[in-house]
Amino acid sequence: MNHAPASVWRRPTHFFAFGLGSGAVPWAPGTFGTLAGIPFYWLMADLSLGWYLSIVFIAFVIGVWLCDRTSHDLGVHDHSGIVWDEFVGYWITMAAVPFSWESALWGFVVFRIFDVFKPWPIRWADRRVAGGFGIMIDDVMAGIYAWSIMHLWFWLH
Repeated sequence: MNHAPASVWRRPTHFFAFGLGSGAVPWAPGTFGTLAGIPFYWLMADLSLGWYLSIVFIAFVIGVWLCDRTSHDLGVHDHSGIVWDEFVGYWITMAAVPFSWESALWGFVVFRIFDVFKPWPIRWADRRVAGGFGIMIDDVMAGIYAWSIMHLWFWLH
């Protein structure tokens, strides 16, 4: 069970690392964090691919710092409530995917499958890469896997 520290509501770095508070839910914070990322995808979906990827890259870089700082402050390497990495992983999943509520839902499902089950080398990275980069990289990898599935599906249809 996730026990969100009170600092989530007092410290901006913790609030953002906890996905604008979505990671403070008592169960399945990663799922709620991913859900909270969907409206931002919706807002970004009409951007050119260059702008979209630039925003995702900036969110990744900021996320490394946010997650590292929050993890350090809490004294827990990857607190389950830290879900900024889910935002970024989901946005990677949805890169260049035409927006529809159906594609947003399927991207959510596919990303969560890779994020939860962590096939190789995602699980390896999750266990061996430390700090904010370590918190972020497994979700980036899950996003790349999910992105591949989404584009394969669109290509086949």
